[in-house]
Amino acid sequence: MSADVRIKEQLPELTRRIVATYDEAPVIHHLGHCPLPNCDAVVSACEDLKEILYPGYRRRENLHLGNVTYHVGDLIDGLHDKLTVQIGRALRHGYACGHFASAGDEAAGDEIRGDDEIDFEALGQAKAVEFLGQLPDVRRILAGDVQAAYDGDPAVRTLDEVIFCYPGLEAVTIHRLAHLLYKLRIPLIPRMMAEWAHSRTGIDIHPGATIGDHFFIDHGTGVVIGETCEIGSRVKIYQGVTLGALSFPTDAQGELLRGAKRHPTIEDGVVIYANATILGGATRIGRDSVIGSSVWLTRSVEPGTTVVLEKPRLRMRGEAPYPEADYQI
Repeated sequence: MSADVRIKEQLPELTRRIVATYDEAPVIHHLGHCPLPNCDAVVSACEDLKEILYPGYRRRENLHLGNVTYHVGDLIDGLHDKLTVQIGRALRHGYACGHFASAGDEAAGDEIRGDDEIDFEALGQAKAVEFLGQLPDVRRILAGDVQAAYDGDPAVRTLDEVIFCYPGLEAVTIHRLAHLLYKLRIPLIPRMMAEWAHSRTGIDIHPGATIGDHFFIDHGTGVVIGETCEIGSRVKIYQGVTLGALSFPTDAQGELLRGAKRHPTIEDGVVIYANATILGGATRIGRDSVIGSSVWLTRSVEPGTTVVLEKPRLRMRGEAPYPEADYQI
């Protein structure tokens, strides 16, 4: 059966109705403005960055010390150009939307009197170079994260397995990169990176969260780490853990206060088991503490504390030859 041409004649009217909603709901379109950061370009940059951080594990094979310098140099050159454009777009959009209280930091101290006087590409280049210059330190930290996964999971056979297979490392890798851009006050791009990693791993880490060295997320699905969370060194968390906000403070007009400390602080050496929920900016989990599965915490605990739920009762109903019985666990 061939398509009915008469039905297709309805499409211009449908197009008109859709376009009419662009006036009715202007908050969800970006028309007539400067370009925003490009999603595909940001994802491509993430893939290039992983190629630099883990050479030989990703796209390019047969790398060795004789040719890796050329390979990395080529990637760095491309990233410089790519990030210059994307960061410049993000900064322009941030200024246009009033996301910066002062433009002084972004303009290296120069007085800014209007968007037309700002060279956003030059600012984007400066930020891109500053970001790329921190990659050697990121590699050193990630080496500790890989080792933490190997040391913390008896199911791992080799360090290669961690790098190839572990979603926790994937999420933490992108987070450490996004966090650098967040600290450089780059709008949009850190969140784009974080949500791309979230979609791939099921692990949701806000780029504002501060995470120490030798960090390990085991399994990882459903983990949520909020923007103002502070995590120390040698921390291990399992799937389903939420490090979230207890409440959202507002100003006199009822608007949310953004940037306030809303999420908990996790000190060094803490282990948090599956599905635990820890909430609140004033909540601090002392060093070397253990938080058991399904625990709900909204207050601080002292160092070296173990927090667990009391044992629940498990009722099992069976047929003969076993009578109905209650079992205590």
